[in-house]
Amino acid sequence: MITKMSKYTFILLSSELNDFLAQLQQLGVVDITRSTVETDAVSKDMMSLYKRYNQIISKLETFKAENKEIEAAEPGLTAGKELVICAEESFQRIAEIKSLLTQLDRDAKEAAPWGDFSDEDLTKIDSLGFVPHFYSINENKFLPEWENKYPLHIINRTNGKVYFVILAEKSEQFKFKAVETKFPERSISVINAQIEQLSMELKQLQGKVMGIAQKCDYLREDSQQLFSELDLYFAQTASKKEGEGTISILEGFAKTEDDDTLKEYFDKSDVLYLREAAKGEDNPPIKLKSNWFNKLFHPIGGLYMLPTYDELDLTPYFAPFYMLFFGLCLGDMGYGLIMVILGLIVAFAAPKFSGYGKLVVWLGVGSIIMPLLSGTFFGLKLPEIIPSMPENIKGLFFSDIKMFWFSIIFGLFQIVFARLLRATFAFSRKRWDEGLTEVGWSMLIVWAAFAYAGGQMDTTFLPDIVNKILAICGLVLVLFCSSPSKNFLLRPLKGIVSLYDITGIFGDMLSYIRLFGLGTTGGILAFVINSIGMNFSSIPYVGWVLTVVFLIFGHLAVMGLSCLGAFVHPVRLTFVEFYKNAGFIGGGREFNPLRKRI
Repeated sequence: MITKMSKYTFILLSSELNDFLAQLQQLGVVDITRSTVETDAVSKDMMSLYKRYNQIISKLETFKAENKEIEAAEPGLTAGKELVICAEESFQRIAEIKSLLTQLDRDAKEAAPWGDFSDEDLTKIDSLGFVPHFYSINENKFLPEWENKYPLHIINRTNGKVYFVILAEKSEQFKFKAVETKFPERSISVINAQIEQLSMELKQLQGKVMGIAQKCDYLREDSQQLFSELDLYFAQTASKKEGEGTISILEGFAKTEDDDTLKEYFDKSDVLYLREAAKGEDNPPIKLKSNWFNKLFHPIGGLYMLPTYDELDLTPYFAPFYMLFFGLCLGDMGYGLIMVILGLIVAFAAPKFSGYGKLVVWLGVGSIIMPLLSGTFFGLKLPEIIPSMPENIKGLFFSDIKMFWFSIIFGLFQIVFARLLRATFAFSRKRWDEGLTEVGWSMLIVWAAFAYAGGQMDTTFLPDIVNKILAICGLVLVLFCSSPSKNFLLRPLKGIVSLYDITGIFGDMLSYIRLFGLGTTGGILAFVINSIGMNFSSIPYVGWVLTVVFLIFGHLAVMGLSCLGAFVHPVRLTFVEFYKNAGFIGGGREFNPLRKRI
């Protein structure tokens, strides 16, 4: 559900604005209406610095995790901003040095076969009137008679190649049938000296960066302090100025449950304020309040958007469906059991991620409950695992065709539930036409579903009088309530257009087939893993070892792939089919009270 909010309007002297906002920030329960993007040069600089803090902290933590062997050096700086600048410059120089070292390594490989030389050597050859021509050719293409025919000197033989130089007089026209090789600009000794120098600088920079990385906690605190200052600045600039700038007017929201505390605080502070119950048109911030189970599904609901203040929080209503849909898509009790175990481990071993661990546990529970319908356990059917199972128990498990229709029926149930939920909420807001329209559609969907099922099975599920009531009353409500008009007789004419929605309902129903498709696919893949794995068992001596290893890694791979689909597709069914039929609009902003971040 959505927490009730109170709207506050504060009127105070502009000279007292900063002190008042600092007090609100310390109090930490009032959401001052303010911008969240840069509004001027000051906020732009502050936001830029805040982003730089976060980026450098992330890079430092990654560097620290990947380079544990590097010894930290004291950076000799204390201010957070100085540390950020130093780290940025160090990372930039490290990247430049690594790029240079990569190039020098290539140069060293090219220069090594030519040995050591100096510019003086080349100058001396030139002064004697000779031009050196350098060649490198494959050993099998080098002809020994060249040594007698040309003034040729072999410099090196390595890696199947011959490196040699021919000295030709400047005055003569030199021709040689091999293609001349580019001679390195620097000798191997010069390159190695540069590599050594840059390597030492790299080591020093990495030590400095590691030293800064040791101060990540300090940088994080400084970053949060900067964000608090930025948040405070946004609140200051959001105030409305009156009386030639001498009076500031602020608007904010706080949870209604905090009204008594705030009244006592503001009365002591002699602050002039107005308080009233927040209304939808005020666009108050949204704070969701849920029990321990529904709260676990807030991260999933947060992937879409928050409801507006006048809407219904759908988290408590989609959470059980999502858990069961996930189980249908995963399609295997064995995988569900693994998820429960992994979720419990995360919940107890990593308190910081306890909520996610508990969510995984409940998704695992859903993945045990729903595959129980078909009796699938690690790609096998329970009757195959337990041959002694009584026949009457074996008959309870669903076949593939039954799972197909169960998925559609389950989807129709969610659609009807969503529309009745929308009707109930509309009635609570005295929107009678909207509520009656949704009741009418629910009746038509139920009637059509039972009529189709009865026609396929050549039977009747509902008494004739019930069928007539559902069909006639549903049609009347849709025709007369879908398009309200002052002239009551015009309503059915306008309501005929709304019957086109039946195509959308049919499309929504077909969307739920994916629950069956994904669950069946996962079961088939698990069966394939079992079949391939058992083939390894016939290999002498190591057969069963290979079988066990393959089954473990194979099922983990299938489980990971199935979990991905089981997460994404129920999200789609929730945000498209369920939210649409429940009349969800969304677009609310999160409750973000002005508060200290450290």
